[in-house]
Amino acid sequence: MFGGSKEDRRGEARKPANRRALVLASASEIVCRITDESRSGLRLRLDRRTELPKRVVVVDLQDALALEVEVRWVRGQEAGGRTVGQTGLRGLVPQRLAAARDASARAGGP
Repeated sequence: MFGGSKEDRRGEARKPANRRALVLASASEIVCRITDESRSGLRLRLDRRTELPKRVVVVDLQDALALEVEVRWVRGQEAGGRTVGQTGLRGLVPQRLAAARDASARAGGP
C-alpha cells in the first residue's frame, strides 16, 4: 500500500548532492561522490565495489571537510552511513585526521 523502502521513511529530510569525495578505509583511498545527505548521514557512490569497515573517514573535497562516518550499509557501488563527526581540513587538524588532510591536498582540494 505505502511501498517504498526503509530509506524512504527517514525522520530527516535528505537533500541531493553531487560532490567529489574520497573514502579513507584502512590503508586505501576510494574515489566517490556524495550523492545525498541529511544532518545525520550521507549516501555515497563509490568508483568500484569494495568492502568497507564499520567506520571510515569521508573527505569532502569541495568543502574541505573530514566526515567520520559509521557505515550502515553497502550495496554494489553505493554505501550509506551516519555522520558521527566533522572536522575542517584547513589549517591544523587532529593527528587522527592527518591522512584525510593529506589526501585532500593530493586530490587538489582547497
